[in-house]
Amino acid sequence: MASAAAGEERKKTACVTGGNGYIASLLIKMLLEEGYAVKTTVRHPEDKESNSHLEDLQKLGSLEVFRADLSEEGSYDDAVAGCDYAFLLAAPVNYTSKNPETELIELGVQGTLNVMRSCVKAGTVKRVVLTSSTAAVSSRPLEGNGNVLGEDSWSDVDYLTAKRTGLWAYPVSKVLIERAATEFAAENGVSLVTLCPSVTVGEAPDRQVYTTVPAILSLLSGDEEELSVLKGIERASGSVPLVHVEDVCRADIFAAETAADGRYIVNGLDTTIADMARFLADKYPQYNVDTNNL
Repeated sequence: MASAAAGEERKKTACVTGGNGYIASLLIKMLLEEGYAVKTTVRHPEDKESNSHLEDLQKLGSLEVFRADLSEEGSYDDAVAGCDYAFLLAAPVNYTSKNPETELIELGVQGTLNVMRSCVKAGTVKRVVLTSSTAAVSSRPLEGNGNVLGEDSWSDVDYLTAKRTGLWAYPVSKVLIERAATEFAAENGVSLVTLCPSVTVGEAPDRQVYTTVPAILSLLSGDEEELSVLKGIERASGSVPLVHVEDVCRADIFAAETAADGRYIVNGLDTTIADMARFLADKYPQYNVDTNNL
């Protein structure tokens, strides 16, 4: 008679890159709660402050933390080895870099390819899920009203590179990362699904948020620089598209476990800065949210 241990079904194993990131931290939590064994990567495992949430998450199940760097080919090999799925969330976050071509665009593309090379080397990865952004969809000149953008829409790299205004390098990096990953997947027989979430909000284990959450909170904090980011999003698309971080993570897991390929937009609702300001003013009157000059 086989032993109980031998009869147990092997846990599905997932690698989540960028474990000290906003979306990645919640994805790790949800995977652990679903019974996955999880392997994640950070640049500096010795940084206890930045990685404290990972220690907390280890109480939920099997979570291993590996050192890896997007700029180092092969540094993801150990983290990906033996994994069934790989969720690619690690990405450069220096949006205000003085050298965005190298520090944001080139590093983002080569870093993503480095992780995918590790996936090929592992030989066990059934599906790679790349989390991109609707910035790769909607950053393009549009004329008139009623424009509809979908999964086959792309931000205009030539237009953005020529204008070089605002955070131009961010959407450019997302487009080029997606295209490089898609080409690599086709050439190497990798099953790839790409998700493009909109402005992501909601609570996650990692409290050090560097993404669009501070821009949303600028209506409460009064941070003019972050508010300008929010206004830029509204100008570019005519609204502020929002999605809850839990829904993004559910989509990540669904994309890994279900027969799928291609590119999917993940969005919950479309609103405006004025509507958000009115909502926050009613809910948090103590913050004196300005609803008149938006």
